[in-house]
Amino acid sequence: MDVEKASADNPGGYSVSLLCRALKVGRSACYAYVAGREAALVRREAEDELAGEIRRIHAGSRGACGSPRVTAVLRRGGRRLSRKRAERVMRERGIRGITRRRRRSLTKAGAKAAPSPDLVGRDFTAAEPGTKLVSDITYLPALAGWWYPATVLDLATREVIGYAMADHHRASPVVDALRMAAARGGLKDGCITHPDRGSEYTSREHRALIAQLGLRQSMGRTGSCYDNAAAESFFGLLKAEIGTTVWESHEAARADVFHFIEVEYNRTRLRKHPEYGYVTPLETRALVTQDLTPAA
Repeated sequence: MDVEKASADNPGGYSVSLLCRALKVGRSACYAYVAGREAALVRREAEDELAGEIRRIHAGSRGACGSPRVTAVLRRGGRRLSRKRAERVMRERGIRGITRRRRRSLTKAGAKAAPSPDLVGRDFTAAEPGTKLVSDITYLPALAGWWYPATVLDLATREVIGYAMADHHRASPVVDALRMAAARGGLKDGCITHPDRGSEYTSREHRALIAQLGLRQSMGRTGSCYDNAAAESFFGLLKAEIGTTVWESHEAARADVFHFIEVEYNRTRLRKHPEYGYVTPLETRALVTQDLTPAA
């Protein structure tokens, strides 16, 4: 029987001193216990409120957010907290981010086409938008058959500036993705475009467009995912966050990929930039462009 319960069940109004002597408890310990319970209740309510915010952020990311991105989103909203606290609350409430799985490669080198030199050398950084791109194509399962998205990322911002999808992985999707990147990405003369050595990227159609746009083609080695790690990483992210479902149709797969790229990834997904902190790809483009604009 504790002191607080004894006081609450005390119809005779006995003094705290008498109750403490009866229970062989010091008065200071009694008051500390009561005060501590009140503080613990306040802390528990605050943690419940924080956990509710974390669950909303986690659900909004399709269950993909881990503690670093959750912390960044909360800080952007004005809440002051450490990553360790967010990590602890998530662990205690069973809230977990998605762990990416390895994916099967589509890369099949062209039998006759000569590969281009590697102009990137695993340096997936760029100081200015429109100067260095990476490309890749992947597959998604649908009841109607495989669905193949192809993308082009700008390494200065990690924004997806070009994408296309088809029910095959011949040259046309990668050509259409690069054409879209040229139309919206503000590519500079001599911009490097770096895919793997897949037959789609060594095709006559793809190389003709590169020459027409005044770009320089670069390629990693066959069978080395690290030579195109930035593009591989994006597709790993897409598959982890969009889910491992089998889509009912190609149209449904197209809609989900479009939503992920245009609504979730480019505009709302936070990524840690070495200079600007946690920002979205579109925010990165605005910040980099602003820094590169000469003062009037």
